[in-house]
Amino acid sequence: MRLYIFLFTLLFSVINYAQEQPMQLSLQEAIDFALKNNTNAKNATLDIAVAKKQKWETTAIGLPQINAKVDYNNWLKQQVSLIDINGDGIEDELVFGTSQSVNATATLSQLLFDGSYLVGLQSAKVFLEISKNAKEKTDLQVRENTINAYGNVLLSEESMLIYERNISVLEKNLQETQSIFENGLTEEENVEQLQITLKQLTNGYNNAKRLNKIAQQMLNITLGVEVDTTITLTESLETLAENNIALKVLETSDDVKNTIDYKIAANDKRSKELLLKLEKTKSLPSLSAFINGGYAAYSNEFTFLEKDQRWFGSSLLGVSLNIPIFSSLQRSAKTQRAKINLEKADNNLTEIEKQLQFQLAAAKSNYRFAVDQWQISKENLALAERIEQKNQTKFFEGINTSFDLRTAQQQLYTTQQEYLQAMLNVITKKAALETLINTTK
Repeated sequence: MRLYIFLFTLLFSVINYAQEQPMQLSLQEAIDFALKNNTNAKNATLDIAVAKKQKWETTAIGLPQINAKVDYNNWLKQQVSLIDINGDGIEDELVFGTSQSVNATATLSQLLFDGSYLVGLQSAKVFLEISKNAKEKTDLQVRENTINAYGNVLLSEESMLIYERNISVLEKNLQETQSIFENGLTEEENVEQLQITLKQLTNGYNNAKRLNKIAQQMLNITLGVEVDTTITLTESLETLAENNIALKVLETSDDVKNTIDYKIAANDKRSKELLLKLEKTKSLPSLSAFINGGYAAYSNEFTFLEKDQRWFGSSLLGVSLNIPIFSSLQRSAKTQRAKINLEKADNNLTEIEKQLQFQLAAAKSNYRFAVDQWQISKENLALAERIEQKNQTKFFEGINTSFDLRTAQQQLYTTQQEYLQAMLNVITKKAALETLINTTK
């Protein structure tokens, strides 16, 4: 009993410890985790499994089919036939057959020729390819969403740290200015200006905390875990931004025919071609054959399970040829409709190619701009920090007013947020470009 108690306590402690440990994920680990656990990614994998089963379902139509059937009949009241046996005009009531019977048959059928079946096989292959394309597109979207969610969490965390540092510095400045004011060496307005700035920073910090919680929840949803799961990110926003400076990606070919969206549109056109072909094959004859065999037994009592029950065998071979002749132009109307849908699919493919070319050019431009903007923001941040520091020194020396200091501080705070957003833009714009060109490197 002591051993059981010890083992139970140990197991409970291990489970409790495992539950308390937060997940620690790098960006690549987060992407890999999301591709396995995200709901959309899992459903896309299941769609491929469904497509494979549907392909075999279609294939099996043209393979031999065996069906068995057992019929048991029991006349509650048998039919009566009237027959003039003696030729005297008096009809006698006769009952033919037994009141009970059992008939067991097995039938082997085989489709010999059907144009619709051949087109169905091709359609099943196309459907499987469409499912695979959908899975690829879903994985690309999950990857991009994970990168964006991961980056937003880092952005909110970095923003909170900056607010904390700025508040700490400003509280110190306010305390010093308050002391100077109490000694009559500065105006009260200078204190009030710093108080206004401090309140704005405090409100911004509180908002950053709320945004951080929302960003964490969004990341959890993207990863496919519980919303309140604690996750520790092991990479910094600046490191990710530096790792995503890869201008070689801008040299990617402008040919969009290898993009997943073009492949999906091309497969849609292919499916419309097969639908047209299917409607045309419906005017062709279909041929099938079958062979069956069975046994039947008859009795006025239920004696079918007894050894001496007599069974009578039978067998039948048959071929069926179905020839469509006239459908009041129904088949013709369906064929024309399929042609129109094919023409629409062809137009859509052309339009999608143009749109993808534009999107690719825009994505490359956005990424290049994000990289340039990050470099500029980095330089601007250094300048804003120096300007704020100079104005702070001048303020306490009595050279500058509190309005000048507040202007420099506001400029610094804005530049800090712009720098954070610029780093995030480098990451997200590169991810968007990679999604468009079907690359994960």
